[in-house]
Amino acid sequence: MTTPTVRTGQAPPFPMPRAEFRVRFLQDFYDPAYRAEAAAIDRLEAIAWDAYQQGRKAPITQKAGPGYADPDYDLSVEWRAASERLKAAQARWAEPATPTRLLLVCCSSRNDGTCPGEMSKTFRLTQLAREAIDKEGPGTEIDLLDLSLLVSDYDRHIHPCKGCASTAMPLCHWPCSCYPNHAERQTGDWMNEIYERWVSAHGVILLTPVYWYQAASPLKLMMDRMVCADGGNPDPTTTHGKKAAEAKALELAGWEYPKHLAGRLYGVVVHGDVAGIEGVRRSLSDWLDWMGLHDAGVHARLDRYIGYYEPYADSHDTLDRDLAVQEEVRNVARAVLRGVQELRSGRFHPPGCHLQRPRPK
Repeated sequence: MTTPTVRTGQAPPFPMPRAEFRVRFLQDFYDPAYRAEAAAIDRLEAIAWDAYQQGRKAPITQKAGPGYADPDYDLSVEWRAASERLKAAQARWAEPATPTRLLLVCCSSRNDGTCPGEMSKTFRLTQLAREAIDKEGPGTEIDLLDLSLLVSDYDRHIHPCKGCASTAMPLCHWPCSCYPNHAERQTGDWMNEIYERWVSAHGVILLTPVYWYQAASPLKLMMDRMVCADGGNPDPTTTHGKKAAEAKALELAGWEYPKHLAGRLYGVVVHGDVAGIEGVRRSLSDWLDWMGLHDAGVHARLDRYIGYYEPYADSHDTLDRDLAVQEEVRNVARAVLRGVQELRSGRFHPPGCHLQRPRPK
């Protein structure tokens, strides 16, 4: 087998000039209130520069130990903790005695705690879904993931996917090991918590508006970072971190592309006001199908306009009057709830995923 070439030369020279690094570091301390601590900030900047130059992405590590391909590899303690939580969540998910758990994902960028000054219609639809589940599925655990917190919470982030899977699938670790990157101050990442919430769920319902023919920005960020759930490598020691050549060789030797979220059911609610709802609904359904989830039937996939070509200013009033769409959202929640209940009781067996990853030649 021919050894694949690792192509380089795109990234700018490393490290960046010290003066430019300092300008970027001090951006967080623009408020004049920080001036009294200028000397302390200078000392912190020197520490940060040292960490950046040395590439201390994971400053605290421990030997991987038994159960890993290379027990002597220095594994990030943060990644290991996230991995152990996912393993425990998967074990709970598979246990018949575990209460049914549904994850409702409110995907709008908008809430009343930031610039828009008003809650989103998506949040209201999410509440309708929650109320339907509470009424018809007593004892069901409901986990509400509100992605709009990205724009209103202090220092909360979903950092962008770095595209490791496109170099080689084994380079994309489950959970993602690209973050936190302390050397580059890429911290505060939300995804390890989000991964655990997906793994813990027996069913997932995505509720999203359409922005410019596409899903909302927080949803797209989460989707990109979910790539490791579909084929991701649960053992970073097999690639010794991010060694591209080792990952390419591992994939070409034969990679099974494990689907870490397989077996869960989903529902999708897409709403808009002008155009784009069908395309977004289809793309979300295709994405979830691809990851090995299964839709909960025709009533679980909904796209509707709320106030078609009407003013934004009174769109909440329009939703108040649209009793039909309110009931259809409840029907999505009911379909997913019933599907999960039947699946867990053994009365429903969804067909296998028909989409398969291409295998290397």
